Amino acid sequence: MDKTKTIQTTTVGSYPIPEWLTAAPSRQARLDATRVVFNIQRQAGIDLPTDGELYRFDINHPDTNGMIEYFVRPMTGMESRLGRADHDAFFQMEGMSFRSQPAGKVIGDLGGGALNLMADCASAAEVAGGPFKFTLTSPYMLARTILDQHYYNFTALTLAIASVLADQVAGLPCQCLQVDEASLVEYPEDGQLAAQAINLILDRFGGQRAVHLCFGNYGGQTVRKGHWSSLIEFFNALHADHLVLELAHRPAEDLQALKEIDHHIKIGIGVVDVKINAIETPDEIAHRIETAEKVLGHGRVAFVHPDCGLWMLKRSIADRKIAALVKGRDVYVGNS
Repeated sequence: MDKTKTIQTTTVGSYPIPEWLTAAPSRQARLDATRVVFNIQRQAGIDLPTDGELYRFDINHPDTNGMIEYFVRPMTGMESRLGRADHDAFFQMEGMSFRSQPAGKVIGDLGGGALNLMADCASAAEVAGGPFKFTLTSPYMLARTILDQHYYNFTALTLAIASVLADQVAGLPCQCLQVDEASLVEYPEDGQLAAQAINLILDRFGGQRAVHLCFGNYGGQTVRKGHWSSLIEFFNALHADHLVLELAHRPAEDLQALKEIDHHIKIGIGVVDVKINAIETPDEIAHRIETAEKVLGHGRVAFVHPDCGLWMLKRSIADRKIAALVKGRDVYVGNS
């Protein structure tokens, strides 16, 4: 067995938007760009690439690259035309100061509407060239970013969004489904609700199931405060095969906290810092993997990856970082 396969390389989700797609967007151009993103990763040696999330790109929403709007705006029961009073109410919501505008307003029972994850996943599968990972935003995070003028109950809103997304993921033609959450770390008291909502989605998918958590990455800035130690109970409640966690940009105690995660859940560790432009050397990445295995135990690390999506970096930076990621993994397994 190839020793490198004991620790696989993956990316988290987004990839820098090709300039030519931004300049002249079209359905065909997006498909071509997705093919390019897959090929870059496969040529670098990434074992489980992502599609780059180019189908979400929205030039009008630079804060999150459309990762919120893409999911909520097509839903029935959602209003996207918001006035002054809506904006004022949104910016009174806790934790939303980093956004420039609200994503939407719930005005009725939520339904799938025009949301069609199958179509976008199937398009990615056409040009993937092998197994790949498809991503979607956590219902908890989505609920945190929209105005609720219908349910008036955060739990009901979160579970309603989860139900819509769960109906979307059955039968998706990807090897791995990853749910992304970047708000919970600041609200660990909501861990039980977030796990319940995410598990509704994971339970509907038949392949590998992953959950990614980070502390936010907006303009290269961390926007959430907290530590992984506050989320151990949440991690252990997930119906996930592995976790995909930010660690390269985190203090050493965050790695120590992960020793408490149940052994049936494999761990993915961030060894590439997406908040800096400096390119990690293969030796630096190998050392980060070695440190993680010394703390967590041999065999606990299943994946190594960047801390988060790469879309805010220049292409020249992102390409070189993932190449270093693979080389660093190879250095580590060759020396271990």
